[in-house]
Amino acid sequence: MPDLNLAQKLRAELDLAGYYPDLVARVIDVALADEPVVSYLVHPETTFDEAEVFRHLTTLVLTPTRLVFAHVDDGPGPDGRPSALATTESVPLHQVRSVALTHGVSDPARTRSMRTQELTVAVSWGTADSVDLKPDHCDDPECEADHGYIGTITPEGLEVRVSAQAEGADALTGALDFARALSAATAGSAGRA
Repeated sequence: MPDLNLAQKLRAELDLAGYYPDLVARVIDVALADEPVVSYLVHPETTFDEAEVFRHLTTLVLTPTRLVFAHVDDGPGPDGRPSALATTESVPLHQVRSVALTHGVSDPARTRSMRTQELTVAVSWGTADSVDLKPDHCDDPECEADHGYIGTITPEGLEVRVSAQAEGADALTGALDFARALSAATAGSAGRA
């Protein structure tokens, strides 16, 4: 049974992340459409280049029937004022193709001291695939033959990496809890349509 307090805890984590929490809470509320929160993961990211700071927030929310996620980014604003772009998507649990969990583990040979130091949660679903093509070539620099194309097909999905070193031990614990709940929720959905 969903914990009614989870929606309040989610909001508290959005406030703690500090990246337009009212906006993020509002777009998630619309996407949830009154469905209860079963589990969640809030992942703020900040990247820097030589001249600018880029902020991004990914929030994943598990409901009894769907995986809802929100992406919020800084956007170009009119007259130099701040602006943000907020996108949500809802994926029915029966459409989730896979949940891949990659654990970065310290001291893997020592069972008692082995700890997960980072976790990558990768989720793919069946709504669309991304195709990346490029012309193929051979190693002969004189060759002028048409070698066709090569490419990759990547299922639509998302990936979130949480590190104890970067985000803290509590964030990693929350990511592990979310991964466990998502894995359990999608365990029986692989064969359903």
